[in-house]
Order: sequence, then structure tokens, then C-alpha cells
Amino acid sequence: MTATSDVDAVLSRVHLVGIGGAGMSGIARILLARGQQVSGSDARDSRTVLALRAQGANIGIGHRAENLDQFDTDPSAVVVSTAIRPDNPELVAAQERGITVLRRAEALAALMAGHRVACVAGTHGKTSTTSMLTVALQHCRFDPSFAIGGDLNESGANAHHGDGSIFVAEADESDGSFLVFAPSVAVVTNVEPDHLDHHGTAEAYTKVFEDFVQRIEPGGVLIISADDAGAVELAERAEALGVRVRRYGKSATGADDARLVDYRAVNGAGVATVELGGQRIDVQVAVPGEHMAGNAIAAVLAGLELGAPLGGLLDGLAAFGGVRRRFEFRGRARGIRVYDDYAHHPTEVDAQLRAARPVAGDGRLVVVFQPHLFSRTAAFAAEFANALALADEVVVLDVYGAREDPQPGVTGKLIADQIPLPSEKVHYQPSFTEVTPLVAGLVRSGDLVLTMGAGDVTMLGAEILAEIDRGSAEED
Repeated sequence: MTATSDVDAVLSRVHLVGIGGAGMSGIARILLARGQQVSGSDARDSRTVLALRAQGANIGIGHRAENLDQFDTDPSAVVVSTAIRPDNPELVAAQERGITVLRRAEALAALMAGHRVACVAGTHGKTSTTSMLTVALQHCRFDPSFAIGGDLNESGANAHHGDGSIFVAEADESDGSFLVFAPSVAVVTNVEPDHLDHHGTAEAYTKVFEDFVQRIEPGGVLIISADDAGAVELAERAEALGVRVRRYGKSATGADDARLVDYRAVNGAGVATVELGGQRIDVQVAVPGEHMAGNAIAAVLAGLELGAPLGGLLDGLAAFGGVRRRFEFRGRARGIRVYDDYAHHPTEVDAQLRAARPVAGDGRLVVVFQPHLFSRTAAFAAEFANALALADEVVVLDVYGAREDPQPGVTGKLIADQIPLPSEKVHYQPSFTEVTPLVAGLVRSGDLVLTMGAGDVTMLGAEILAEIDRGSAEED
């Protein structure tokens, strides 16, 4: 499906099941901007659903077969994600009517037709790197189309239909569906086992990245970390296949590579000194952490490959305002700062806590962690526990199951019991409603509270701030 007319026909009247999700809502935004008819459904109303309605989407709450009938004609295509189960009534109705059913990635690939495509993949850092690249290109007066797994703070959106010839997309490996993309510029930030509920084994997970590299267009480039063991092996395989590779990081040594010489935390942000093209440059990153500096360097290399000027890319990164739920500042109360972060893999938790430590300064680092998926919790409980030990005080919630059914014996306690901190510093709280008063009672002025996880733990930041304020008013 490459011809524009074919794409227009298939995507002329689209219904998205679970339209409020991060990936699905991005597709809906681009379709609406292109003037297509869009309907959808979601389990509940949300800010995203309300915004899509304002743009012209017809959206039903709850999943019912009649949601397909929100316009005068049947949908030309029904789009589903891996979170949608086979017995979903809208999916069943679409199949019975003979309507084309597309996976989310297939719909996104169709939207890419006619563009030069840059895809950002990897176990960690995809959203941040894609966002940095997008903002940097915009700063260079490019107007790329983009689809990202999080909302840019600058625009408040996760997707955009641009006037330019470039399409930037986050490429999700969780179900292997990113193999429908054919990028000319591919970034792989790292390769570390995850999503074993789908892939089964670490070897199968690694193999899907090898297959992704083979999807790079002839003459294209792979931009990849030189500091991650899985990425290093992938780069070697890519070069053996004849793919041009550019590396970044401390261990990068090639003439076309970007070597990280130094990183300095500065006022809650960071500055990376990089050797690139025979010169040393400073890359200013508005978000803290050496891992974020690595993402920024990858964005620079990708931007250069897409024809953007170095100076404009650097200016854009310096102005980058971050991504929602990526160490996002939620507020301050009684001298206590509250941030929120999406980290849901042990390596991500470790990296973000190390980045948060200098921001906390003399205060304590208090983490409220919600495990995501029973399968991930069971597989990595010990690794999560060791990462969380970087905090001073830890509150562990129960598992946010998302698309999975519970597993016997797999709860947040599995992680809490293994955290190598004094027992009085670790709190397992299975009741979601009891977390806010617990945290408010633990903290004191100067502390930094970080809510962390891929589930509804993000709701707690505002509640914790409000509870702290109430406590202050009662004291007065």
C-alpha cells in the first residue's frame, strides 16, 4: 500500500477501537487533519477523547457493535491495537461485515506513504528521542508529520500532520508490528529483554530488532548506541548486512560517530560535550540525566541525516520542553516537589532515579512505584527492587495489569519484599486510595516525590500535592 490513492481509499472513513490511547489518538489526529471521517470508541471519557471530539471525531464510550455506525456508511477500515481482545464486539462486527481491519502500526505505515521516514526504536528512550528529534526539526523550520507515544509539552499533542516531506515516528517493538515500517533513518536506542509476554524469550525479542534493521531502505542509515551491549551486537549484524551505521555514546569511535566526552548536570538540566565531525560541541538538554543526553545526541545524528543544520538542531534541543510523564514537574507544596515519570522497566527506573538524585539536592528522594503488567513484574521483580533501592523511601503499589489477567502470587509485594533498604523505608500499599495519605505523611520540606509507572499512578501527583496542602492548612 504505497500509492496515495490507495491510502486515501483505505483510510477515507476510519474507526479506531480504543481511540483514547496514546498511539491510536495520534493516528486519529493525523486523519482528522487530512480531512478524513473518523469515529472511534473508548472505555471512558478523557481529556484526549474530548480533544478529538472537538476536532470532529465521533466517539462512543463503551465497546458496542453499533459504534461502527456513527456515520452514514460503514468504515473503510477499523484500526485496533494489541490491547483489543479478539472478542471485542466492534472487532467482531467489523470482521462479520468484511471491513478491512488494520493493526495500529499498519495504519501508521499507510499514513507514512509518500514521506521520508525516520523511525525511533529501542527498549527505552523511544518517546523522548522521537520528541527531541521532532522539536529540533521544527526549530529548523521543517514541518514534519509525527506520531509519538507521549504528548510534547510544547504543543500538548502526540501527533501532527505536517506540510513537510518528513515523517517522524516512534516505532514500538512490543508486538513486533514495527516491522511494517520501512525507514530511511532508523534509530535504535538500546536492546534489552522486555515484553516477554508477547515475544516469549529474550532471543525472540532480540530477533525482532534484527528484522527491523533489515527494513531500512537501501541507502538508509542506522543510528545506534555504542554503550548498550544489545545495541552493539545489533550494529555489528547490521553492518554485516551492508547497512550504514552511525554510533553515539561514550564508546563511539568512528569518524562519522558522535562520542560523548563529558556530561554535567546543571540546574535540573544537563550539558553534554560531544565530539562530532572533528569538533567538540555542547549539547544542552533541558531534561536531566545522562540517558537523556544520549537520546539528544541520537536526535542530532538523525536530524543531520534528514538534512537539518547542526546549529538549528542544537538550538531546538536547548529549547526542548520535555514530554508529558517523562520526569514531568507536577507542582510544589510546603517545599516538597512532585514529579511524574513513565518508567516501567528496571533499567528505566534505575536511569531516572540516578537523574533525579541531583535534582533532589539535599532533600530525600521518595518514589511511588506502580508495577506494570503481571508478566513483567514476575520476570523482573528482583531487578525492580535493586533499582528502587536508589531512592531514600519507596512506596510500592499493586500491579497495573492493563491487558493481562492476574497471576497467582504476583503482586507489588513481590518487589517490595526484595528492596534492599531498611524495612521502615519500604511501604507496600495495595489500596490505591490509601497511597496519597501515606505519602503525605512520609514527606517533609525539601523532599522530591516521584510517582512512577505506566499505569494510573500518574493520577496521584495532583492528589499528593493537594493532601500536603490540606495538611499545611490544618496545622495553621
